[in-house]
Amino acid sequence: MLLFTPGPTPVPESVRQAMATPTLHHRTPEFEAIFKKARERLLKLYGMDECVMLASSGTGAMQSCVLNLCKRKALTINAGKFGERFGKIVKAMGRELVELKYEWNTPASIEDIKEALAQSPDIDSLFIQISESAGGLRHPVEEIASYVKSVNSDIMVIADGITAVGVEKIDVTNIDALVAGSQKALMLPPGLAMIGLSSSAVKRIGEGVDYYFNLASEIKKQQKNTTAYTAPTTLIIGLNAIFDEIDKEGLESLYAKTSARAKATQSALEAIGLNIYPTTPAKSMTTIIDDDAEAIRKLLKSKYEVNIAGGQDHLKGKIFRINQMGLIPVYESVWVVNAIEMALADLGRRIFDGTASKLFNEVYFYELKQ
Repeated sequence: MLLFTPGPTPVPESVRQAMATPTLHHRTPEFEAIFKKARERLLKLYGMDECVMLASSGTGAMQSCVLNLCKRKALTINAGKFGERFGKIVKAMGRELVELKYEWNTPASIEDIKEALAQSPDIDSLFIQISESAGGLRHPVEEIASYVKSVNSDIMVIADGITAVGVEKIDVTNIDALVAGSQKALMLPPGLAMIGLSSSAVKRIGEGVDYYFNLASEIKKQQKNTTAYTAPTTLIIGLNAIFDEIDKEGLESLYAKTSARAKATQSALEAIGLNIYPTTPAKSMTTIIDDDAEAIRKLLKSKYEVNIAGGQDHLKGKIFRINQMGLIPVYESVWVVNAIEMALADLGRRIFDGTASKLFNEVYFYELKQ
């Protein structure tokens, strides 16, 4: 079965083997050396001033950012389940909330943000997804962050990059916190969250708040290559292993292949009559809106050994989402679009003629030559 859900993604064999080695105690020089290497590589991936690793899901990192970087009032962008989640966390943590809501295929508007900041000048933090995976949407985060900082450089810009870090090069010039999760482009099991931080964010954190999600204590400990609490040792060993795989070709190659895979998948599926859902698609996944979405998903899993994701809430049964994150062999992506074309033939929608796989290959290899 090919796992093509946008998280968890498949864990490569070399990474599984690395994580199968004997367990290390986290308070030892041996593990500190492993942690140091992972931290240095993570800082390089982020291109930011500081970073922390947390033994939690990505939601834990989102909550930690709210706790440590929002002092009074937050502006959140809700164009899907995960933008909605930021708003729920803000309320749960007792901060004031200003929320901009959009349909799940619609990116945030700078004009709306301009108006929100003018009406609520006491907003001290912005929370937004780079890739909102509920609908496969890409927000113009870098442009929004630049505008927010031009209005007030003290406003913290927190970006959920859980389905963006490791997918594309992100301009972090105006981003103060960038969240990532292990089970997406980094192709690890769930359970490790990561946050890249600007020097301004570190200053805002100060002495920190909370107990477990106190970023101040984590920063101090992790600068010494240890953690405030028990480290997810196996996942950090796995993180080094996936970096080893990425380093064989380099980050730029990973970004180029992901971008080519995204364009090829979208082009192939449009060529066989399917419609892309978001107006600004993310590179992390292709999202199709279709009346037969569930029937196609069921055929892919039962007949063609391909597992893809459906939709949630009002989009349940109306969309399906295909992962493009990580070190994916190109022949697997070709099989996915080919299987979708065969599923359409099974449903009597079109005669199978190999259009999807042919176009995928043409677009993918053309893009890589550019």
